[in-house]
Amino acid sequence: MTAIQADIEARLAQAEPGVEVLLVEEAGGKLRLFIDHPDGVTLALCERVTHQLAEVRATHAIEVSSPGTERPLTKPEHFRRFLGRRARIRTRGPIACGDELKPRRSITGELVGASDRDVTVAADAGVVSIPYPEIQRSNLVRE
Repeated sequence: MTAIQADIEARLAQAEPGVEVLLVEEAGGKLRLFIDHPDGVTLALCERVTHQLAEVRATHAIEVSSPGTERPLTKPEHFRRFLGRRARIRTRGPIACGDELKPRRSITGELVGASDRDVTVAADAGVVSIPYPEIQRSNLVRE
């Protein structure tokens, strides 16, 4: 987690306690926030979150949105919640996958396990465990 994401999570924990910050991405000078809420994400919620982050908006343009169908997975509890679903995981470096001779940086398959240390994916080439620190980005795949 980045420092800006930790700051945003701390600010929202007070103002919007039901909101979970899934991911904060910096892209083209703007912060893109993906949020979730037990009751769903509405336009009104996105607007409230935007207004709660006035101090952050003073230095960054902000875009707040729902996770959508290709929801980002960033924490062990996210992976556990979606066991049985398909996900795409991009790693920081090449990872050996099943019987393939050439390691990959992108692995797509069914989430079959998620401990506090790593996530296990059943990919076409075999089952692979990926330590969380090796994950650069991951998201659910539309089924």
